[in-house]
Amino acid sequence: MSKETEFYKKLKKTLLETTKFPTEYMYKFIIPASDDKFKEIEHVFDNMGAVINSKPSKTGKYTSLTILVNMKTADEIIEKYKEVTKVEGVISL
Repeated sequence: MSKETEFYKKLKKTLLETTKFPTEYMYKFIIPASDDKFKEIEHVFDNMGAVINSKPSKTGKYTSLTILVNMKTADEIIEKYKEVTKVEGVISL
């Protein structure tokens, strides 16, 4: 089993044990400071009522994103993580 598969399996187990669905879930990402990267992440959460807050790093090379969004299931949360990891240079926290 790949590290990624193992990570998502563990995350799903934790979510199911600790979270009552539907829930407001908080995603945290660090992206290279680029309007294109921000727009790609924004697109992943389009039409979901997500609240996206961004904060530039001290050097201005990176931007941290905090995204609050209502999610119905653990699988839905994991699916969004998988979509975001397709954006080059994204770090999930």
